[in-house]
Amino acid sequence: MKKFLFDLFPLILFFAAFRFYDIYTATAVAMAASVGQILWIKLRGKAIETTHWINLTVIIVFGGATLLLHNDAFIKWKPTVLYWLFATILVGGRWIFRRNLMQKIMGSQISLEPAIWDRLNLSWAAFFVVSGGLNLYVAFSGRFTEAQWVNFKVFGLMALMIVFVIAQSLWLGRHIKTDQAQVLPGKKENH
Repeated sequence: MKKFLFDLFPLILFFAAFRFYDIYTATAVAMAASVGQILWIKLRGKAIETTHWINLTVIIVFGGATLLLHNDAFIKWKPTVLYWLFATILVGGRWIFRRNLMQKIMGSQISLEPAIWDRLNLSWAAFFVVSGGLNLYVAFSGRFTEAQWVNFKVFGLMALMIVFVIAQSLWLGRHIKTDQAQVLPGKKENH
């Protein structure tokens, strides 16, 4: 839970700064928080995850363009670019480099058939593509205000992620291979 909140730290500060100031202040705060996050991890002597580096790069590029050009379209593109980048990495990793990144990330915790790993990898890529598309719709369709987009970015995309993770967990529960050497509770081993 602590890691989850730590990862959300820039987003929470973005939301708070937007509520009290504007999109440009919120963007600057999110950029500073992302840099601070990397520095904090480095000072603690921990390894910085690839996802942190990717997020930092995207927020610096799109947040920087937002502030430099005083155009909020760039920061509104940021979640989509980040999600579509993750989708590209998942699909590209599997089909170009023959590496299933979901298996690499989760393989030490669960055991699945190769076809299930591929479905898991593809479903996450699809989730990121759809989420990125939804972000563009809310940000640029003209049907939503800037405040509604911020709420969607902070709460809507997070709620979608939570629902997707729960659905994935339920689906994975049916496919996890158990070690046949394990003894089920209530069963006795025959020697």
